Amino acid sequence: MRTILISGANRGIGLNIAYKELKEGNRISVGIRDLESLKGSIIDPDKWPERRILINKYDALKKKSADNWIKNTVNEFGGFDSIINCSGVLSKVPFLYKDGDEEEILNTLNINFLAIWNLCRLSWEHLCASGRGRIIVLVSMSGKRSKGDLAAYSSSKFALMGLCQTMRNKGWGKNIRISAICPSWVNTEMSKNISSLDKSKMTQPEDIAEICSTILKLPMQSVPFEISLNCNYEI
Repeated sequence: MRTILISGANRGIGLNIAYKELKEGNRISVGIRDLESLKGSIIDPDKWPERRILINKYDALKKKSADNWIKNTVNEFGGFDSIINCSGVLSKVPFLYKDGDEEEILNTLNINFLAIWNLCRLSWEHLCASGRGRIIVLVSMSGKRSKGDLAAYSSSKFALMGLCQTMRNKGWGKNIRISAICPSWVNTEMSKNISSLDKSKMTQPEDIAEICSTILKLPMQSVPFEISLNCNYEI
């Protein structure tokens, strides 16, 4: 059994991952901004046995909330061995941004990059102590190549991929393995605002949940670092 911190678990990819891990018999500690958003959902704590799911107030823009989330998890479960980072925000700010767009650019970097760095940094000693630490990060294909003109979003994801590579270096000798999952179009609320691709032809959130579940089960010597998912052909 694993004990897993999951961010962004109130919808889309994060929600499906959380549900999958509960079904696998793992304990999860989710960090979300709106504590009421899980009522009636597939991971509503009332639907699961006690001490299987812990709900925490977590705001990616507030550094202290990550610290509180970690402390709550350790107090409830005694520790944890895995983190799955699913939180993120889309920005359409282009390269030739307008005066006044700087706030959105910084907000995008803070949520998509710095908040994940902070959460992993604060969790590091607990992952080391477990002896089998895993960090899974939903990066995006936009962290590997830039298409179009989503300059702020793509820049934040390229930075995130660099962080994943550095965490891989840092954690290798401590038995911490990093996996960066890089999908293109996923059938979520975010993608419907920027893609005309039919939803059925996109990668589905439950597909990514299945991949994460497999990663957590693999032996230390077989954990993939990078998984790229293309639902459509790219040149």
